[in-house]
Amino acid sequence: MPTQKATELRELSDDQLAIQLEDARQALFNLRFQLPTGALERTSEIQIRKREIARILTVAREREIAAQEAARG
Repeated sequence: MPTQKATELRELSDDQLAIQLEDARQALFNLRFQLPTGALERTSEIQIRKREIARILTVAREREIAAQEAARG
């Protein structure tokens, strides 16, 4: 699963964004299990997944703030 830029994530619907978040969290979970067993070849993959999750959460938060501001007026 290739990582996406924030601009690409902003183009996704809320449902698609939630699916991306779930997939990224599952990938990170699997990577964390591979680390102690020595099965993980690229340890940098963990950091990449963490950043991907952060990007997705940032876009979701931006949408939440925009919705709150739109509701105010």
